[in-house]
Amino acid sequence: MLNAKTCQRARLSRDPRFDGKFFTAVKTTGIYCRTVCPVFPPKEENVQYFESAIECAEAGFRPCLRCRPDSAPNSPAWKGVNTTLDRAISLIEAGALQDSTLTLLAERLGITDRYLRKLFEENLGVSPKRYALYQQCLFAKQLLHQTQLPITQVALASGFKSIRRFNDCVKSQLQLTPSDIRKSGKKADSTLSIKMYYRPPFDWAYMHKLLTSRAVNKLEWIVDNGYGRTFTWGESQGRFTAYHNDVQHCFDVDIELDDVTHLKPIIKNIRRIFDLDVDMQVVEQGVQQCFTQDFTINSGIRLPGIWNVFEAGVRAILGQQISVTAARNLVEKLVDELGEKLGEYVLFPTPATIANNELNFFKMPGARKQTLRNFAQFFVDNHDTELLNNPESWLEIKGIGPWTIEYVQLRGMSHPDIFLSGDLGVKNALTQLDNLLVSDFSADKASPWRSYLTFQLWSQL
Repeated sequence: MLNAKTCQRARLSRDPRFDGKFFTAVKTTGIYCRTVCPVFPPKEENVQYFESAIECAEAGFRPCLRCRPDSAPNSPAWKGVNTTLDRAISLIEAGALQDSTLTLLAERLGITDRYLRKLFEENLGVSPKRYALYQQCLFAKQLLHQTQLPITQVALASGFKSIRRFNDCVKSQLQLTPSDIRKSGKKADSTLSIKMYYRPPFDWAYMHKLLTSRAVNKLEWIVDNGYGRTFTWGESQGRFTAYHNDVQHCFDVDIELDDVTHLKPIIKNIRRIFDLDVDMQVVEQGVQQCFTQDFTINSGIRLPGIWNVFEAGVRAILGQQISVTAARNLVEKLVDELGEKLGEYVLFPTPATIANNELNFFKMPGARKQTLRNFAQFFVDNHDTELLNNPESWLEIKGIGPWTIEYVQLRGMSHPDIFLSGDLGVKNALTQLDNLLVSDFSADKASPWRSYLTFQLWSQL
């Protein structure tokens, strides 16, 4: 339950660290806002507090056109309380109910559809389908605000099959028409510009340095205060460049994409790569438990991700027992030899391309090449997404061990609770910081945030 006094202090302070943790609904205007809304704050007797945007909508409030609640960092108060609910929400926000059924989603979660509905009703006060529809409308609102896509393309990108259905849903869910939301008459552009907000602190300098040291030429590019890369999503191809905006606590992201149908999961994946949805205050409280009170950790250290588990697996295999620079050079060679051209850039090679190549351009032991081909063939032979995204199942492939699995979980899946105890850098950091660790040090003290402990230790070197 939200504490009204705490919420009042938070909204009046406009502290961005509270952005997305709750929303303020104004009874006199019928509008709900983020805590960072720039309008003059309403009187306390005229406001009501809600934990999520969907609860505001269910209570009859419409989203503010100034602060745009659809752009708030996605870490509401209930997130993480229930693992099954958290996973269901993540899958729905990635579009699981747009092309599938509630029954199939429940089976994927290992529960009944009745129990899934119960979870949503008890925690959010709405059904899973209603939650999914509202998220589609909020995503459409974001595109109408921030991009120049034609309204028909916005409808398609948001998962709607017809303009009529799109118009009806936006009006009923947001109490606004698409025309109300988009009042500018700008022409369409091939590049989409999206703002991706986060809640500070964020040590962008450290993440930028780490991404720079591992950037693969033509696949990725480093710019002043930014990072970009090419990508594939299903049959879609594209590229993005993200520029850090410290003033607004967001990334200004330019996306070029040949098919907007998959835009929503692509945006969600970019957010994962920069770890934009984590609540760093909670994480750092956990990580600090491993250190003495005299030691202050580097605040804002997040998990820089890799585009998908396959690419992370390939990078991990090529990076076994060698330096970061040597590993990057090997990945560059692979991309240069086998990557498909995308204008002046290159896409990461597909599993089929790697599996069907002898890899003779590599100067490495034959066993390492075979491991890479076997790994790629595993992805060619299997079409079960759950299996492919479960690195534990890769242990049957000769040449893949625990370190490779953990590295993929850490960077390819952004798993929050992976501690690379066998990593040389982690061992060196623990030795250097020995006097600053608590006497009964155990990485488990930081659980479920041990991945952040891993990066925290690396940042100390």
